[in-house]
Amino acid sequence: MSSTPANPPTALHEVWLIRHGETQWSLSGQHTGSTDIALTDHGRAQARALAPRLATQSFDAVWSSPMARAIETCELAGLGGQRVIVQDLHEWDYGIYEGRTTPEIRASVPGWSVWDSPVPKGESLLQIQARAEAVVARLLAASGRVAIFSHAHFLRALAGCWMGGAAALGAHLYLDTASISLLGFDHESRAIRRWNS
Repeated sequence: MSSTPANPPTALHEVWLIRHGETQWSLSGQHTGSTDIALTDHGRAQARALAPRLATQSFDAVWSSPMARAIETCELAGLGGQRVIVQDLHEWDYGIYEGRTTPEIRASVPGWSVWDSPVPKGESLLQIQARAEAVVARLLAASGRVAIFSHAHFLRALAGCWMGGAAALGAHLYLDTASISLLGFDHESRAIRRWNS
């Protein structure tokens, strides 16, 4: 999708999306939205392993979800000194499905998917899209290189809005814990420049 940014691509160079390190629930596949779960020891090691790679870059802004797992990942990755909390970066609110795995949910709701099924007492895809679009607008008004520490489903929705204006495109993207992905431009078009590295 072609779109004209508020600032030209030379002003907004890159957006680095960094998923938090491993938690016990990310390991088990449990949906972790509002539960403020800590990193595992392995998750902390993953976060520390990000530091040398991120140290090779200069970031004009560092944004983090308000959740402890994202904040700790940011700190252990060496960017805590620049961190600004952005409320819109928190994970999807899974409502009644919080703490449950997809197979557990599908036992009572066959074919359920967070991307196209109701989430009772949680956030709808349209609500996630509105949050992601607000972050995209903020990014387009920024300049330089921005690092974002957030969560799997929200970062996937954000990438979908960045490249095609549709959070639902995130269903086709996968993110490992402590992974780095890059959003940017191909000429005037918003593009994914690297994914899940």
